[in-house]
Amino acid sequence: MRQRERRMTIGSLARRTGIPVKMLRTYEDMGLIYTVGRSPGNYRLFDEDALWCVGVVAGLRSLGLTLAEIQELARIYLAKAGEPVGPRLAELLYAVRARTLDRVAELEGLLKRVDAFEADRADELAGRTDFRAQDPRSGCQGLDSPPGGDP
Repeated sequence: MRQRERRMTIGSLARRTGIPVKMLRTYEDMGLIYTVGRSPGNYRLFDEDALWCVGVVAGLRSLGLTLAEIQELARIYLAKAGEPVGPRLAELLYAVRARTLDRVAELEGLLKRVDAFEADRADELAGRTDFRAQDPRSGCQGLDSPPGGDP
């Protein structure tokens, strides 16, 4: 058994890992962090092993896995000790890659729209003409207020 001195509260774990307490509570609720129970004052207690768990979760999150995917991996890891999780992780990474490629395609589409807008509005963007020239009310007299309300 580890010494009591090595036990830490969730606040200490948060300070040591840089992960907010609220997120660590979520991790614990999902079964992603090893715990050593609760203190007599009902504080969650962790030991050094929790640091490893948080590091693994953070590493998988940095690769784009969702918390649900990480929870599934943890379930397999803990329930099937003799079974490697590598093949399932490979499948999840394939899914992350597909999601990422979809997002890259969305972002490339956005860049094309920005390029087209800049090309179409080059004079306005350079200050040679004004966007107000296209506003149907910009030259009108007698408006109660401009769009947005303030006179």
